[in-house]
Amino acid sequence: MSSPNVQYLVHSQGGPLAATTSDKPTISHPTELLIRIKSIAINPADIKMIDKGLRVTSWPIVPGLDGAGIVEAIGDDVTNFRVGDEVLAMCASSNRSASFQTFAVVKETMVAKKPPSWSFEEASSLGVCYLTGILALGIGIGTALQFLPDGPQTGFSPSSVLILGGSSALGGAVIQLLRLAVPDCMVLVTSSPRHHVRLTSRLGAHRAFDRHSASIVEDVRSASPGARGVDAIVDAVGAGSTERHVFDILDADGPKRYAQVWTGDPEIEVPSGVDSVMFKGADLPRLQGGKNIMLALRTLLEEGKYQLPVPVHKVGGLEEGLDLMRQGVSGAKLVVTV
Repeated sequence: MSSPNVQYLVHSQGGPLAATTSDKPTISHPTELLIRIKSIAINPADIKMIDKGLRVTSWPIVPGLDGAGIVEAIGDDVTNFRVGDEVLAMCASSNRSASFQTFAVVKETMVAKKPPSWSFEEASSLGVCYLTGILALGIGIGTALQFLPDGPQTGFSPSSVLILGGSSALGGAVIQLLRLAVPDCMVLVTSSPRHHVRLTSRLGAHRAFDRHSASIVEDVRSASPGARGVDAIVDAVGAGSTERHVFDILDADGPKRYAQVWTGDPEIEVPSGVDSVMFKGADLPRLQGGKNIMLALRTLLEEGKYQLPVPVHKVGGLEEGLDLMRQGVSGAKLVVTV
């Protein structure tokens, strides 16, 4: 007898999760996989989808963009996976492919094998922040991505970049990917001081600064090459909307690039002369080699070149995790074991 599929539906904007039993989804395209979800990671985007209706075209919805589990079935054209493989997946915001359910159907290009030594909980935390980190560099500031098969091989080569929100999952991803993309670049980050050791000793940032310091502008500029200021800023948390002084950290005579992640809020206005680009997950089709991002991730994981961007924190259930996310989470990824 086929196993039932338990979906966690939201019936209307701002509504609670409602567990509903449905038929197990089936593969309808030869490049799809059916995955039994074993762990779900909760993202800010899930909250914005549920509470604000962002990216929702009709209700009810099954939320969930990150998951990890075991391959149950594969389409005829799937080449890199077999039934029984342990995988992580970037799920789609659709009732068939979202992660807040027992089974999800996902495109092969959105799946990577889980490292054998990693738990499902750790693996489930990787997808969305890795994807967005790639776009922060390839779309946001326009660097080369030589580790990405068929990706851009030339591009902007900054001497220094400041990452705002280095302790976020996106910030931790950008630190590592920038070190790979532009090895000679000085990577500077802001965060709460309790995260500084992890960001520098484990993820590879050269220096970390207290985001609340009254001397943050002078401190970062002094640490930059020639004390001129940085060539670019990657804003992983939308800090530029309220912390306007960060733009004074840019080198006045430099390229002055500012990449801001889409948060669902209006685009952050920047001072005259600053080259600003907003990036978001929907930009993936614009990225050269974008279909190969999970192949690249698999290689990086196998070679030990990519670490957990943030520690994972297990919570007892999806509703609990969503409530904690609404209260604010710093330096951790909330995950639920299924």
